[in-house]
Amino acid sequence: MSVIRATDSDFRVCQVSFSTLLEIQLEAEERGWATRWTSVDALRSQVKNGNVVLKSLMREERDGGVRAYRCLVLFSTVDGGDAGGVTTIDLDPARFESLERIDRDLDVRKVLARLVSLAMGGISMVSKK
Repeated sequence: MSVIRATDSDFRVCQVSFSTLLEIQLEAEERGWATRWTSVDALRSQVKNGNVVLKSLMREERDGGVRAYRCLVLFSTVDGGDAGGVTTIDLDPARFESLERIDRDLDVRKVLARLVSLAMGGISMVSKK
């Protein structure tokens, strides 16, 4: 798998509905992809019903084409109050291409890439000195 950089044509940040995330999960189950929740019920137990953010992270290439896109999923957790979670899921290239982007502006793209990077590393409230 190769990493997708913010300057790559297949870098994208998308907001999708909970029902779309469920469809992506079912597609991943049907394809037998390992990078997904173990089941729809497992997803429902962790992800609060609402919109989630997907960001392309890596691409898996085979036979000269992309077999799957590995995306980060940023979501509100079911039992976390205002807390969120981040994990990965694999998407079919056709599904990936169909998602509506929220990162079309280059400056917005850079900011979103930075925010996702911070989220992956963990964000904590801190007291100012």
